[in-house]
Amino acid sequence: QTQQNSFRASIDMAPAAARPSRLAALAGHVRAPSKELDIEDLARLAWPDAAGGESASPSGCGSCGSLRPAPVASTPPPAAVATPLDALRWTGDGPVGEPEIKTAEQYIETLRGRNLRVVILGEMVSEFVDHPLVWPSVNCMAETFRIGVDDPDLATAVGFTGVRMSRFLHVAESAQDLVKQSMMQRELGRRTGSCFQRCVGMDAINSMWGTTYDIDKKHGTKYHQRFQQYVSMCQKKNAVIGGAMTDPKGDRSLNCVQQEDPDLFVHVHARKPDGTLVLRGSKIHQTGVLNSHSMIVMPGQRLVEEEKAYAVACAVPIDAKGLTYIYGRQSCDLRAMEGSEIDQGNAKYGGQEAIVVFEDVEVPPEFVFMDGEYEFAQLLVERFTAYHRRSYICKAGLGDVMLGAAATISDYNGTSKASHVKDKIIEIAYLNENIAGTALAASYGGKAMPAGNFLPDVLMANICKHNVTKFPYEIARLTQDLAGGLLVTLPADKEWENDIARPLLEKFLVGKKGVTVENRRRILRLIENMTMGRNAVGYLSESMHGAGSPQAQRVIIQRLMDVDKKKDLAKRLAGVTEK
Repeated sequence: QTQQNSFRASIDMAPAAARPSRLAALAGHVRAPSKELDIEDLARLAWPDAAGGESASPSGCGSCGSLRPAPVASTPPPAAVATPLDALRWTGDGPVGEPEIKTAEQYIETLRGRNLRVVILGEMVSEFVDHPLVWPSVNCMAETFRIGVDDPDLATAVGFTGVRMSRFLHVAESAQDLVKQSMMQRELGRRTGSCFQRCVGMDAINSMWGTTYDIDKKHGTKYHQRFQQYVSMCQKKNAVIGGAMTDPKGDRSLNCVQQEDPDLFVHVHARKPDGTLVLRGSKIHQTGVLNSHSMIVMPGQRLVEEEKAYAVACAVPIDAKGLTYIYGRQSCDLRAMEGSEIDQGNAKYGGQEAIVVFEDVEVPPEFVFMDGEYEFAQLLVERFTAYHRRSYICKAGLGDVMLGAAATISDYNGTSKASHVKDKIIEIAYLNENIAGTALAASYGGKAMPAGNFLPDVLMANICKHNVTKFPYEIARLTQDLAGGLLVTLPADKEWENDIARPLLEKFLVGKKGVTVENRRRILRLIENMTMGRNAVGYLSESMHGAGSPQAQRVIIQRLMDVDKKKDLAKRLAGVTEK
């Protein structure tokens, strides 16, 4: 309501002649597409002035990227088109509802008793919550509920259901919603020093919201209504949603139908008379999937007509019949089974990845959101990556922890006053804030899609993720530099239990006066954990490949950087005249 009032106030304060054109600009943001969209279309939505030079968009509003004064309209423009989200948006009337799951303890209990088929270290484990390899990831996901209790303005939202639920389930209604998502993600990175696993589901919800609407506009389907009902159900429960996009792919030089084994991509294997789909295939690198309640399955690449069977998007419960989960290894993960808290570096929190296998998994029609509309697969992927590449602001949260660890170990080593040490810590801060700044720029630059929800600035989202493929590695290198060689030669915690070794270790591993050997060990193990151990998966390797490897971002940057317009700017200033 405040945002609506603010908008009305901005219209009322504008000169009378400017009001119609500002309404027209708003209508341009929310109008349904008349043709298939690609990434260039998304760019034009983000920057309506960029399509045709100075004369392409003579009017606009501050949020449209145009600050030129609006001319007097000769005829009244059409009224803004109401979007599905406008019709659903909670008005603030009546009390705010409470979700089924509110606390971390309640959430953890929902993960028990599901009798999943999970293979961990060669053993079938149906109850995984308390398994020492898995528990840190469960606790890390639970932190997304704790932050909702601690800071509800940041980490919760009232959705269109009127229920206050996690912001991870919120359909972004404004650029400010995108900004709050980003701020929440950074804070959770600070709290956990790990991958808290919930971003993929949030980004899947927002990308599917707009794409189902666009499919319906072209084909007359009912996917968007189904998706609304699914999201409503999830908001009322405060459920954890996973996003399943990455297929095994097999031979990357071949498309889906050319593979020797069709199951290398999730596809519709059969159909039942009632419209139920039967899926086969696999999704890999599935972050936090065991800790979720359901997953949104999506195609992961551009498709052509002969690949229609692979153009499927749907919601699948984690305990659905026919699903098998094979748990992924992480560097140094067995330290969680050795009993030493110190040697784990970060014993409380960790990430989780698994391979998910679909063996004749049945999906009822009410949970199917794409079925054969292959031409929308690329649009869905590009929207998802715009959201998700911006979500890598979480690495800035982990970078905050790294900066703190680098500064602390410098204090403990007695080197913190050296000029080169100070300079390296400044460099860590500089690199880390570049990650955060580009993510926030993407969020602040968000624009409304035809379905009413807001899409981040596509170019800045890709620049953010491209920064993330590089900067955490340099931050890790600098932190290891400041830590010293003891980072990789420190004896095991068990050596302190030995009567001969303990006094010798306490004697020779001292640092700055007043600093205990135990505290020095703890910071060294945390750095090891984040740069070489379990949480290096989330901070380094995931930074490289998650949401697309570096070349994927460079392709988008090339398509959106508008070289021709920049050339024209340079030629105009240089006085160049070309025939």
